[in-house]
Amino acid sequence: MADEVLSQNEIDALLSALTTGDMDAEELKKEESEKKVRVYDFKRALRFSKDQIRSIGRIHENYARLLTSLFSSQLRTYVNITVASVDQIPYEEFIRSIPKVTVLNLYNVSPLDGRIIMEVNPNIAYGMLDRLLGGRGGSINKIDSLTEIETILISQLFDKATISLKEAWASLIDIEPELEDMEINPQFLQLVSPNETVVVVSLNTAIGEVSGMINICIPHIVLEPIISRLSVQYWMQNTTKKRDPEAADKLAKNLEKVHMDAKAILGETTMSIQQFLDLNNNDVIALNQTIDEPLILKINEEPKFHVQPGKFKNKLSVQVLEEIKEGVEDDE
Repeated sequence: MADEVLSQNEIDALLSALTTGDMDAEELKKEESEKKVRVYDFKRALRFSKDQIRSIGRIHENYARLLTSLFSSQLRTYVNITVASVDQIPYEEFIRSIPKVTVLNLYNVSPLDGRIIMEVNPNIAYGMLDRLLGGRGGSINKIDSLTEIETILISQLFDKATISLKEAWASLIDIEPELEDMEINPQFLQLVSPNETVVVVSLNTAIGEVSGMINICIPHIVLEPIISRLSVQYWMQNTTKKRDPEAADKLAKNLEKVHMDAKAILGETTMSIQQFLDLNNNDVIALNQTIDEPLILKINEEPKFHVQPGKFKNKLSVQVLEEIKEGVEDDE
């Protein structure tokens, strides 16, 4: 229970009552020492802390961005999805809050127990369907009379959303989400007991010309095995985790085996096409490189070192003089 803040008038009235004797200070102390009873609603049990709710919100902010990219590419229209709220409520209250006829996608999130629901407002669902069938994405609510082909099209679209769901949850746990079923009547979907606590993530969704809500319902039984990970301490440990030294060593050894193309440039010049055609035996081509200047050694066509030519074990060689810091050399 939050502490109540008194107004100035209430403070003045309290001081006046103490001064006149209408209220005894000893009685006030006695009341404060007594244990206060906090009203607790067992039908609306709060099983997640605010910190854990914020962690769930962060995961689904990432999920919203991934869904925005997915639906934009699939529907080829303007899409904007953002997290509106994250609340914990009884499952019965969630069922009562959604339309009587809507699109309910049921996902299995193995290896976690239980299933989660993605409820899509009929305006959004039919706008998506209209885009898939070549329309402008207008909203005509006919979810209760979807044909078999239309049902398959919507199911296929939300089946692709499992990839984004897996990626969003990867920072917490590796899951293998799978679209199990699609239902249009919430009354036929008894996911958990009515009083079971669920987390409902509401997403503001705008697709083309229509807007509405997408609600994701996650029962407590799904999150229970990983509830300890929904804390700031876990996120901090996860982000500051040190690199695996064995993996870094293996990567370094693999890089050492990479082959590169090294060229020592003796010099360059330019000529016209006519000059090139007029070349004959014993003609001399003057290069822009003087004898007393170092040569340029290129690694994969990038200037990297100044070198001088020579001979090593009866083979033409170059000796590195200095590194070219800029990485780009003006050859002209």
